[in-house]
Amino acid sequence: MKTRVITAVVGLAVLAVVLAFFDTIVFDFVLSAICLLAIHEVFSAMGFGKKQWYLYAAAVPFTLLVMLTSSQSVRALILPFCFLLVLFLNVCQIAHVQTLDFGKLSGYVYFSGVIVFCFYSLIHLKRCLPFAQYRYDAIYFILLILCSAWGGDTAAYFAGRAFGKHKLAPIVSPHKTVEGAIGGIFGSVLAGVVLTLVYSFLSASHNVITIQVQPRHYAILVVMGAIASVLGILGDLFASSVKRQVGIKDYGTIFPGHGGILDRFDSVMFIAPFVSIAVRYFFYVL
Repeated sequence: MKTRVITAVVGLAVLAVVLAFFDTIVFDFVLSAICLLAIHEVFSAMGFGKKQWYLYAAAVPFTLLVMLTSSQSVRALILPFCFLLVLFLNVCQIAHVQTLDFGKLSGYVYFSGVIVFCFYSLIHLKRCLPFAQYRYDAIYFILLILCSAWGGDTAAYFAGRAFGKHKLAPIVSPHKTVEGAIGGIFGSVLAGVVLTLVYSFLSASHNVITIQVQPRHYAILVVMGAIASVLGILGDLFASSVKRQVGIKDYGTIFPGHGGILDRFDSVMFIAPFVSIAVRYFFYVL
């Protein structure tokens, strides 16, 4: 537990530093690096190694193209690049039919796509809410995503330990319980409301965000928090199901006491796109 706490504190400090560079390309590069590390964890989890280096090499330019380009003329290259990538993977499957497992290749491609989709959602918020016009609004929503995910995880852990009796998904994750999941929903909602109260206070005194928080926003946050918690559980169970199938305990060791990137961000995978979409319909007309 001590190791987990120390890692969490260090991680929050690093997060603060990264957010300090939010309005620069540094933020995009850091997210891209985290995304590529997560993809490498999937690459390793599927049992791929040096002999299949080309599979990871193919993911790198695609990830950087999606994550770092904002010019419409450059982004127009994504579709033809995807076409070439599909052709490349098909050729790899044909050329290495005796050594390259199609199921693992498909899992690697699918999981990698989910990861890129998740982390791009965070950059999408930044681009939709540029600092010059919307100040710290995008940071608020990014923190809302993280608070919903990690607040729900923490609440689910303690609620499960205290009240857990009914297994949620015993085959996929034996330690998760229905009671823990319910606690996670309350935790996600509470984390979102507390974050919004803090931001509202800062906005009143320092003009931190442009949103004028109304009572209806709290009602929206309660609904969003509940949905986000369910999506966080789904992401967690999805990542756990893959680990169980490939026979590993953690995706990595980059976070002592927590595991790898995916062990820490699994619950964020589906929350990030959801919040990015919800922002368009409930907070702004973008």
